[in-house]
Amino acid sequence: MAVTSRTLHTGRRIWSRNRQVQRTAHALLYGAALILGALAMYALIGALIGRINVLIDDIRYGYPRTMHVQAFVGHGEEAGQPTHLIAMNLDRQVVVLELPGGDPSRVRSIAGPYLFGADEHLTPVIIGVSDVDGDTLPDLLLDIRRERIVYLNREGEFRLPTPEEQARLAKTALP
Repeated sequence: MAVTSRTLHTGRRIWSRNRQVQRTAHALLYGAALILGALAMYALIGALIGRINVLIDDIRYGYPRTMHVQAFVGHGEEAGQPTHLIAMNLDRQVVVLELPGGDPSRVRSIAGPYLFGADEHLTPVIIGVSDVDGDTLPDLLLDIRRERIVYLNREGEFRLPTPEEQARLAKTALP
């Protein structure tokens, strides 16, 4: 039997190529796991911050969301008592109760806007009084989600402005 020489391949190249593919695959899987972990943390922190904001609003405004203010607005205040204004978000319907001169027997209800959207029943209604039209009578201001609604103080009650009054208010609000 004749012996012939033959070069035998040990498979080093194949092994080193497989090792590079494995390293690349491990790096990609590690990177994907980091990205998914970061997204999960982002979602968790966002949900936690949202819950904390709701809790703060629960403490500040109660449920249903309610805020009140007392002011002299010229409605039945002959006895020297200020008018009491209460703004509420009653299951997405904004309602303002006015007690002229603090007298609960003469309560007036002012219907505000209906709030649309998810979790709007948790939106606080910020109430204030200020003379926005320059007639020396304080007007009613509602701030809801960074939108301001003005109720003008006319003839002993609060009402929404007419289109002409809205145009005049828009002109005076511009610098």
